[in-house]
Amino acid sequence: MANTSELEKGLNELKRLTGITLAVTAEDSEQEQMALEQIRYLCLAYREKYNKNDFLMGLMTGGVPSYDVQQRAARLHIAPEENRILFLIEIKEPDEIIGEILKNLFPSQTKAYIVPVSKERLAVLYPFHETKDSKDSADEHARHLAHAIVDTLNAEALAHVQVSFSQMIPSLLELSGAFREASLALKVGKLFYPEQTVFPYNELGIGRLIYQLPVSLCESFLQEVFLDKIPDKLDDETLLTINRFLQNNLNIAETSRQLHMHRNTLIYRLEQIEKRTGLDLRQFEDAMTFKIATMVMNYLHAEKEKSCTEV
Repeated sequence: MANTSELEKGLNELKRLTGITLAVTAEDSEQEQMALEQIRYLCLAYREKYNKNDFLMGLMTGGVPSYDVQQRAARLHIAPEENRILFLIEIKEPDEIIGEILKNLFPSQTKAYIVPVSKERLAVLYPFHETKDSKDSADEHARHLAHAIVDTLNAEALAHVQVSFSQMIPSLLELSGAFREASLALKVGKLFYPEQTVFPYNELGIGRLIYQLPVSLCESFLQEVFLDKIPDKLDDETLLTINRFLQNNLNIAETSRQLHMHRNTLIYRLEQIEKRTGLDLRQFEDAMTFKIATMVMNYLHAEKEKSCTEV
């Protein structure tokens, strides 16, 4: 049988969740019990419909109308106007412990929100408070935090993760745009810069341009560069040699030293690449053309794989 204190608790909980104040008059204990059960159902339904994760996920995907944002944010005790940065975390091998580690990294007092996006992805909506003593800009702060996420999950969960982040947004109304930015940064970063773990929205380089080109234009570009010698996907060893050579500004001595390779062996490999592609990577213009062409090839391979998966 319900008592008055339980009914009061239920009404107080309903007010806390919804901001609505109700008064209940019951003639006997049976009516009081029925009222209590109905209040509990209302609280449960409200939690299911208006929990913070669903609300923020709806904002990210454009599922919440703009006229409803202020009211729902107030009900969930989320500040609608606050400078925030959105991080998108992709975990190669998902594990439940990762969520707990992130909760420790972003405790409730930070006012950061951790939102599950999919089995492999989590979003973190993080408030940025600039102070007089702060030396870092929002982008620099976000970069440091992204590396902290990667290092922490790597050390404590042995997890391989990659993190992208958006520009700073002043309002929840701009969260869908931030989500598109972070999603694009993660896609482009994984495709063109797989050796990196952090992908800022504004440092995607030529990868951003290539990713938005039509497939037909990319195929025409490769045909123009290689004529009838368009190479198949290069093996990992060849790619490592090329990438290291380009990273060292076409310096043969430094590249051979880093790869623990004899100078003549490196020259021989570069000559073999020239025979296969018609491009001499020891020449700056050919090296840049080849770099762009390999990025275009990676993009086309990814598009073909995506098409096969969708069929």
